[in-house]
Amino acid sequence: MGLDNHTMVTHFILLGIPNTDGLQTILFFTFLAFYLCTLLGNLLIFSAILGDPRLHTPMYFFLCNLAVLDIGLSSVNIPKYLANLWANSNTISLGGCMAQVFFYHFLASTESLLYTVMAFDRYVAICHPLRYVLIMNHRVVTLLAAGTWICSSFHATILASLTFTLPYCGSNVVDYFFCDLFPVVKLACGDTYVLETVTFINTGMVPMTCFVLILSSYVRIVYSIIKMNAGEGQRKAASTCASHLVVVIMFFGPCALVYTQPQLSKVWVTTLDVFGNLVTPMLNPAIYTLRNKEVNEGLRKLLGGKTPAR
Repeated sequence: MGLDNHTMVTHFILLGIPNTDGLQTILFFTFLAFYLCTLLGNLLIFSAILGDPRLHTPMYFFLCNLAVLDIGLSSVNIPKYLANLWANSNTISLGGCMAQVFFYHFLASTESLLYTVMAFDRYVAICHPLRYVLIMNHRVVTLLAAGTWICSSFHATILASLTFTLPYCGSNVVDYFFCDLFPVVKLACGDTYVLETVTFINTGMVPMTCFVLILSSYVRIVYSIIKMNAGEGQRKAASTCASHLVVVIMFFGPCALVYTQPQLSKVWVTTLDVFGNLVTPMLNPAIYTLRNKEVNEGLRKLLGGKTPAR
């Protein structure tokens, strides 16, 4: 196997977040608090939707998938970074580094595709309400959700395989707080042209295509909402779509800057990655529940409160 023949390093050293010497304790408790909030918020959303039959609809099924993805995405690198801060050790094994690259891009790609599917779901619900049940039937919804996970697994496998079949025979110091493509590939001894080309297509063009499709859906959605008669239906549609659009911008904004502008300074890249890996997964449950009556009622039911009569 190429990995056995070429890779001479057995572990990597993660330098961590730049310009934070002496702040390890503050960083540890800050990251820990954010991470625990992310776990709690997304687990509550997942449990509320799972436990309330009224929420067993395509929109909330996709929201359950998003909650799982947010938990997974923040768990790829934050626990390891916390362990490194706690133990004052920045070492990560070769296998651990491979796992971070694979699962980070697997989950991030799945989330990108899922946002596109969620936009399509809202487009059908608002622009074609009479045909919604026919179009978004159980089989279609299952295939769309499964497709996001399966396609992303191929995407991540290609990236991880190309990354770790490169020869690593020099420095093993990764100038970052987790193993990502660009910081790791900088350490390779061989030609990285093929990997850079595939990376540009997979992490640049594909997310941007998803973003364009989402924006196209929302142009149609906004047009349909404007044509609606003012009332509860219009307010509910606008509220749901606004929440989704805010989350989409929070996700795609940092991704677009990090993976299309490799010349960005380390401080900017790290800030954007911390925001995408730690802050966005924590805020998603709040954004979706603050103005969502059905989810709020599901949470009250889950926590033992009374739900108002309909």
